Amino acid sequence: MLVDAHAHLDDKAFESDREKLLEEIESQGIVVINAGSDLKSSLKSLELARKHNFIYACVGVHPHEASNVPADYLDILRELAHDKRVVAIGEIGLDYHYNFSPKDVQKKVFEEQLLLAKELGLPVVVHSREALCDTLEILEKSGVKKGLMHCYSGSLEEAQDFLALGFYFSFGGILTFKRAEKTREVAAGLPRDRVLLETDCPYLTPEPFRGKRNDPTRLPYIARALAKIWGISEKEVEEITKSNAKNFFSIDDF
Repeated sequence: MLVDAHAHLDDKAFESDREKLLEEIESQGIVVINAGSDLKSSLKSLELARKHNFIYACVGVHPHEASNVPADYLDILRELAHDKRVVAIGEIGLDYHYNFSPKDVQKKVFEEQLLLAKELGLPVVVHSREALCDTLEILEKSGVKKGLMHCYSGSLEEAQDFLALGFYFSFGGILTFKRAEKTREVAAGLPRDRVLLETDCPYLTPEPFRGKRNDPTRLPYIARALAKIWGISEKEVEEITKSNAKNFFSIDDF
C-alpha cells in the first residue's frame, strides 16, 4: 500500500473527472492525505474524507491565502479539526517566492495555526519556500514537536534543524527530475524513518508524465525513484513510507 502524504484532490483541475479518478485511486489501494489551502478547500478536503475511507484530511490556510482569512478563521478550522477524519493542520507556513500575502501577515497566520495545532494535539504540515530561516525560527518558538516539511527543498544541512524538532519530510515528483540532484541527495541522507511520499497533485508531475496533470496514481513512479536512491526494492520503500505515514498522522486503520 502506498500513501500519498500530500494531495489536493479538491482542486478545480479534477472537476471534470474526480469521481472516476477516485475509483481508480481506490482500486490501486492508494491512501491519500488531502491538504487544505484555505477554508473552502479545507471543508472540501473533509467532505472527501468523510465520503471515501481511503482519504484523510488536513485543514489549514496556505501562506498565499493569509491575507484573506476572516476574523473567525481559527474557530472555523477548530470546528473542522474536531472531526475524526482530520489528521493534521495544514498546509500552513511561509512562501517568500511569490509573496501573495505580506510577510508579516504570513508569519502571523502561521503562528496562530501552530498554536491551534498545539491546542488540538495535531501535527502540522508545513509549506516553506525561500523562507527556511523564518520557518525554523517560528517553529522553534511555537513548541510544536510533530510536523511534516512538505515538498522539502532545503539542503541536508538545513534539514538537521528540523530533524532536531522531530519533523518528517515528504518528497514528490521532483525526485524524478533530471536536474534535481540536490533533492535526491537530501532524500538519500535523511533517516529513512522520517521520509514520506507525496504527489502535491495536481502539481509536480513526475517523469515520464511532466506537462500533464498529476494525481495519486503517479505515486508508484515516485516510489520507484526513491527505491533507486536508497538502493532497495520498491516494496521496501512502500512498507517504510507507509509505516512512517501511519506514525506521523497517527492512523491505525490502514
